[in-house]
Amino acid sequence: MKKEDLPKILPVFPLSNFIIFPRTTVPLNIFEPRYIQMIDQSMKSDRIIGMVQPRKTGELKKPDLHSIGCAGKITSFNETDDGRYLIILNGVSRFKIISEIDNDNLFRECEVKYDDFLDDLEEKIEKINFSDLKLIFQNLKSLFKKQGYEINWKEIEKQSLDQTINTLSMASPFSLEEKQVLLESKDLLVRKEKLEEILNTYILDNFNNKTLQ
Repeated sequence: MKKEDLPKILPVFPLSNFIIFPRTTVPLNIFEPRYIQMIDQSMKSDRIIGMVQPRKTGELKKPDLHSIGCAGKITSFNETDDGRYLIILNGVSRFKIISEIDNDNLFRECEVKYDDFLDDLEEKIEKINFSDLKLIFQNLKSLFKKQGYEINWKEIEKQSLDQTINTLSMASPFSLEEKQVLLESKDLLVRKEKLEEILNTYILDNFNNKTLQ
């Protein structure tokens, strides 16, 4: 997809502790009326929506938004018997919110720009060795286990390196703020470093709590 094809006005879906990256795929279960309306409208146009994390400020029904999110294209759409939508979203490019737009819809829309993230639209091969990820994998495995998360590591190891790092950034039991740091990391190398930094704080906490096995 080219930059020109990306919409300047984007319907946004604020979701806590949830990020997507370009070229990652996520399933979503849509049931709130405002997001049903958003998907209905999106399916009639370019099928692109923006995933963004809410801040902890603003009103409960209308929280402030983080300025960086990621646009995704709906690549699969199914409606359930009870009126929910099951969609699959494919990450396209990160964006920066310029301003929110007043509208008469149930959902929110923002004017956005993609200029800071033009690399998202290009397939790049990053110079990271899989062996560099060994420690990240070990630390993540113990963190996931401690927090009762199950993950199919064999499947993850089959992915390309950037998909692996992005999938782990998305799936990990980190805080909203930590996920936002990973989302905003300029490229894969920076994201890998940030992932290591975040993990180190968890490992350190466990060590300080004398719970390290």
